[in-house]
Amino acid sequence: MPILRHLKAFLPLLGGLIMLAVDVACHAQADQASGPPLLSQADLDRLDTQASSLGRLHAVVIAERGEIRFERAYGGKGVDRPTNIKSLSKTVLAALVGAAIQEGVIASPDQPIAELLGDRIPADVDSRVREITVGHLLSLQAGLERTSGSNYGAWVASSDWVQDTLSRPFVDEPGGRMLYSTGSSHLLSAALTRASGESTLALARRLLGEPLGIAIPAWPRDPQGIYFGGNDMRLSPRALIQVGELYLNDGIVNGLRVLPKGWVEASWQARGSSPWTGDGYGYGWFVTELASETIYYGRGFGGQALYVIPARKLSVAITADPHPPSPGGEFQQELHALIEGMLGAE
Repeated sequence: MPILRHLKAFLPLLGGLIMLAVDVACHAQADQASGPPLLSQADLDRLDTQASSLGRLHAVVIAERGEIRFERAYGGKGVDRPTNIKSLSKTVLAALVGAAIQEGVIASPDQPIAELLGDRIPADVDSRVREITVGHLLSLQAGLERTSGSNYGAWVASSDWVQDTLSRPFVDEPGGRMLYSTGSSHLLSAALTRASGESTLALARRLLGEPLGIAIPAWPRDPQGIYFGGNDMRLSPRALIQVGELYLNDGIVNGLRVLPKGWVEASWQARGSSPWTGDGYGYGWFVTELASETIYYGRGFGGQALYVIPARKLSVAITADPHPPSPGGEFQQELHALIEGMLGAE
């Protein structure tokens, strides 16, 4: 019969396709078996139970091996709407600086900030200002008196945030101890704007928003119109996950290199340490150990956080109530405990 003869002719091809499918499945199983352990449903349930008990928590999103494994909104705007991420903006800004280096807007982390700011540098500042590099600002090692903490109110009330930051006295040498200061991050935003000829918002949308497929809404600006560097950016938890995944994948997304080769490794190298927690700090990322795993994280006021756990191929985005009063450092420890519980720590 003609139909039977045609079917017989396709049998070798069909057999080959079946063998290929079996081979691919076996390799996938082998890769999974040889890789880090996957989170179990019990791990996720344990995290959900812990998270539900934290009153100010708004959302948690977890990606494992590039796939969303868990997402839940406990309050706030949910997992897909932008929210104020406070000083977690410093981690996103550090990614933007990396993307700007890849684009050629900035030469390298070693470039002096004075070359980028040009006439924004006051004529009468301490000569050591010209020793401050892009890297020093990323790692919060400018050496200038802090604009955060008790100095924050006066700084944001000043008529020129850039000039006010650069005119502060040196309390350490450039490259010295970590001095947590949003003014240092704001200098990076001013440098990006002047060097690129674009606003920091436009640059962020072009160099991060487009390749990552995320929305980056406008956020506040200083009196000169420079977008606030290091605070008050608005991203959704799902968008934050994409930033985490960018670092987890060595700065590459869909085959496109967004961050320079070696940028992630350099960003996760501790150059200073937090005077409050002792955690290391690189280019916009804190470095610590939880549940025997090396963890990299960014954080913001009120409980905003982004964790990346390379050995487990995990990214975790957390948002919380960004409004005062501050929950203090204890809440960050509760977020750490969420991660430890998820990883199975006793």
